[in-house]
Amino acid sequence: MRVLYFHQHFSTADGATGTRSHEMARRLVARGHQVTMVCGSYDAAHTGLDGAFTRGRRRGDVDGVDVIELELPYANDHGFVRRTWTFVLFAFSSVWIALREPLDVIVATSTPLTAGIPGIVARWVRRRPFVFEVRDLWPELPRAMGVISNPVVLTLMSWLEWLSYHSAVRCIGLAPDIVDGIAARGVDRERITLVPNGCDFDVFSPSDDRSSRAEFLPSVGEGDFVAIFMGAHGVANGLDAVLDTAAELQRRGRSDIRLVLIGRGKLKATLMERAAAEQLPVEFLEPVPKRQLARLLAGVDAGLMVLADVPAFYHGTSPNKFFDYIAAGLPVVNNYPGWLAGMIEDNECGHAVPPGDPGAFADALEALADDPEARRRMGLRARELAEREFGRDQLAERFIGVLEEAAR
Repeated sequence: MRVLYFHQHFSTADGATGTRSHEMARRLVARGHQVTMVCGSYDAAHTGLDGAFTRGRRRGDVDGVDVIELELPYANDHGFVRRTWTFVLFAFSSVWIALREPLDVIVATSTPLTAGIPGIVARWVRRRPFVFEVRDLWPELPRAMGVISNPVVLTLMSWLEWLSYHSAVRCIGLAPDIVDGIAARGVDRERITLVPNGCDFDVFSPSDDRSSRAEFLPSVGEGDFVAIFMGAHGVANGLDAVLDTAAELQRRGRSDIRLVLIGRGKLKATLMERAAAEQLPVEFLEPVPKRQLARLLAGVDAGLMVLADVPAFYHGTSPNKFFDYIAAGLPVVNNYPGWLAGMIEDNECGHAVPPGDPGAFADALEALADDPEARRRMGLRARELAEREFGRDQLAERFIGVLEEAAR
């Protein structure tokens, strides 16, 4: 089976972003399929290619995957207009590739929503089966955040969403409510499969080795409790909630609880300015490649799941960081309702606190800091959950099964 796979933000584990597409592509190759991956140049990613671009692209073999990287730079701190233009350029460059490359099935993964355009073209022009993987619900999320308010743009995006879902012979949703959102647009549930993000056990594992603290967090004491957030520092992430919690901890005199934010985004400078002005116990780090991240996580005590208090976010996301935390055996503190909060509570592997409540957030961190044995038990249960439900191999079986069925 020849698979043509579109993911604008594709990365190997040498990058500082999610590796789901790389892991799925590698397993497709191991199954005997041919995979061509088409991607852009995301600043947090590492595609595995390092040669020069020729006429706006470079191509090569990465772990048995034929990777085509388009010279279309993208970063989380780019402005809205620039990011949108990059999305459009990637979509239409991808259409040309979709019309020319040999394929038996085409896969496109969002975000952005425009990633579905080459799949639509291949489905209706080349009559090839199209599988659409939906990582979050557009345009519901940007509408709810107020990032996009123009009614014409929202209508066009809604039309593109409907067309992408209905052009696909199969859809894959990364969270239960994403599956529900696809079905709500009139897609038969038999054509939708839940395949959440997964855990990379070859990268992350529980560890008692704290030597990495001195390397990554030299200002943090050996006896301090460290909670970490990994990801973009943008409007959607709502990281002022972390700073509000740090201020509450400071008011309580808990200088032994340190919060670390890793990543980039257009609000990072503003967050750093606030933390400095208020002298908050918050550390800011640049993105860390995934292979190094495993060593960093060995030196921390808990992972943070934080999003802006927007109800559309509560159920319609499947963040990579959660699966990295539990693979590393870390208890998780989550500040928004939804399927992940329910999972944390049901499996007793952390704390779920209400949004907009820095007192409750601080209470949860204090409970973990003050009871190392309870923290250890939560970490063990987190790892057990990872192994039971979110192993990358078992999820890849489901993913590959969808593609093979679509190709038939």
